[in-house]
Amino acid sequence: MKIINIIPGFGGAFYCGNCQRDSDFTKALKETGHQAHTLPIYLPLFADDSQNEKEVPVFYGAVNIYLKQKFKIFRKMPKWLYRFFDSSPILKFAAKKSGSTRAKGLEEMTLSMLMGHEGYQKEELQMLIDYLRDHEKPDVVHLSNALLLGLAHKIKTELNIPVVCSLQDEDVWIDAMEKSWQERLWKLMGEKAEDVSAFITVSDYFANLMKKNMNIPDEKIHVFHIGVDPEKYYYNMPKLDPPVIGYLSRMNKGNGFEVLIDAFINLKDKTEFKNARLRVTGGKTSDDDRFIKKQIAKLKKRGYHHDIEFYSGFSSTVSPDFFTTLTVLSVPALKGEAFGLYQLEAMASGIPTVQPALAAFPEIAKVLGGGVVYEPNSPEALSAKWAEVFSDPDILKQMSFNGRQSIRDKFNLKVYTGRIIDVYNEVTSSGIRKAVNE
Repeated sequence: MKIINIIPGFGGAFYCGNCQRDSDFTKALKETGHQAHTLPIYLPLFADDSQNEKEVPVFYGAVNIYLKQKFKIFRKMPKWLYRFFDSSPILKFAAKKSGSTRAKGLEEMTLSMLMGHEGYQKEELQMLIDYLRDHEKPDVVHLSNALLLGLAHKIKTELNIPVVCSLQDEDVWIDAMEKSWQERLWKLMGEKAEDVSAFITVSDYFANLMKKNMNIPDEKIHVFHIGVDPEKYYYNMPKLDPPVIGYLSRMNKGNGFEVLIDAFINLKDKTEFKNARLRVTGGKTSDDDRFIKKQIAKLKKRGYHHDIEFYSGFSSTVSPDFFTTLTVLSVPALKGEAFGLYQLEAMASGIPTVQPALAAFPEIAKVLGGGVVYEPNSPEALSAKWAEVFSDPDILKQMSFNGRQSIRDKFNLKVYTGRIIDVYNEVTSSGIRKAVNE
C-alpha cells in the first residue's frame, strides 16, 4: 500500500511532538513494507532536510500563502517570484521569525485554507493534487490534523482515494483566535469532515472534545494512544542527588514555562530541596525572546540562575542524553494537551512525569503508571508535587519501571502503526466495495 502523510512543517525551530510523531510513524510504515512518504506543507518539516525520506517540494509555502491572503497584488505573481518565496532559505528564515507559527491574526487564512478550492489558495491545492496524481499515485492520504480538511474533498474526488485524518491539538490553534471566529471555524471543519473516511485521535479526552466541536459520528473516530520506539531511548533510573527537573517543549507561556520557573523558585525557597536543578530544552521563535528573558531575570534575582541549564541550538529532535540525569519531567501546559509526546519520550527513558491534571494528562498518567498529576496548575501546586515525589524514592523507582514497561508493551510504535494499518485496509476495501456496487 502507498500512503502519503501530509504534515504541516515548522522548520525545526522548536520541539513539535506532533511533527516528530508523524515523521516517526511514516518511517515505521516503511519498515512494515509499505510505501510511505511525508509531504510537508507551509514550512520544511525539520531544519535539517536530510531527515526527510526523499526530496519533495514544500506545498502551500508559508510566505506565498500569507502574501496572497493579505495582498491582492501577490495573487497573480510571476512564477519566478513564486519560486523565490518557496525556496528553502526563505522558508527556513520564516520559520524562525515572529508569527510564523502563531494562530492569532491568521483567522482569515485559516478560513481560506479550510475552504479548499474555494479559498485563495486554490492554485496551491491544484498543484498538490497534480503532484499526488502524477508523481505519487497513493492508495490513501493521511492528513496530520483537521485544520487541513480543506484538502480532503479534492483528494477524495479527483484521485478517487480515501482520506484519513488525525485529530491532535486543533483546539490550541482555534481557541487562540478571536472569539467571533471560533464557532465559524469549528462549524466549517465539521462540514469538511464529511470528506474523510476515518479520524484517528490520540486520547479518549480528545475524541470526546472533537466529537462535540465538529459533530463527528462515533463510527468515524478511532482512539489509538500514540507510541514510540523504546529501543531509541536509554533506560535510566531517576537520580536524586541532586534532584533534576527536565522541561521539553517550546519555551513559551502557553506551554507553561513561566509556571515551571516560578515553581522551581518556590521549590528552592520553601523546601529542603535547595540543591534542585533544572534542565531545559525545546527551542523557541523570536516571539518568545522577551518572555524568556523575563523568566531568567526572576532566577537571577533569587540567585538561582546557575541552577538552570539551557540546551540551546535545538534541532527538532531530542538527544537521548537529555534524559540521563533527570529525576522527573514536567511541561505544565496551561490548557493541557491532546497527548504530549514528551511524556512517552521521558517514560521510555525511565523518567517519571509530573503534569497538571488537565486535558489528556490524567488519562495518560493512569494508563502508563509512570507519572503523577497535580491541581490546580499553579507554581505552588507543582512545587509541592515535586517535593512529594522527591521525598519517596521507592515511588520514583516504581513509576520508572511502570513507565518503561508500558512503553514496551502498550505504547510501542509498532503497536500503534499496526492499528492504523488496519484502518487503512478498512477504508481502502470499503472504497473498492462501494465502486463494485455502483
